[in-house]
Amino acid sequence: MSDIYTRLDSLGISLPPVAVPAAAYVPYVQSGHLLFLSGHIAKRDGAVWTGQLGKNMDTATGAQAARAVAIDLLGTLQAATGDLKRIKRVVKLMSLVNSTSEYTEQHLVTNGCSELLGELFGPEVGAHARSAFGVPQLPLGACVEIEMIVELA
Repeated sequence: MSDIYTRLDSLGISLPPVAVPAAAYVPYVQSGHLLFLSGHIAKRDGAVWTGQLGKNMDTATGAQAARAVAIDLLGTLQAATGDLKRIKRVVKLMSLVNSTSEYTEQHLVTNGCSELLGELFGPEVGAHARSAFGVPQLPLGACVEIEMIVELA
């Protein structure tokens, strides 16, 4: 099986640099073999991807936004580890979806991130636990925010 960099290339994905934190936090913290990534908000064309699911954004678009967050998370992982091959396991995702109180497909939005991680890392490394929550607002009006915990080899 090809490595993660070959899979990224085959999908036309180039990893972005680590985003500068918008508040008083750091992009990641390592504790032992675990690496905790701060929440990353969805971006499109370099700007915050705004919207609210169930109001002015549909589930398919939300899943695309969550996929974009996955790519940003991978950029941070690359910066934190120096080599994505050091990822032993994606342990957990926590996804916050900016949505109306009637909207109930937060889990399907989050699949945009989960499915890309599974495709890139494979089931042994990429399958993970997760939570997906609907929230009435996110920083800067972002439609999706996702944080990640990985285990390092």
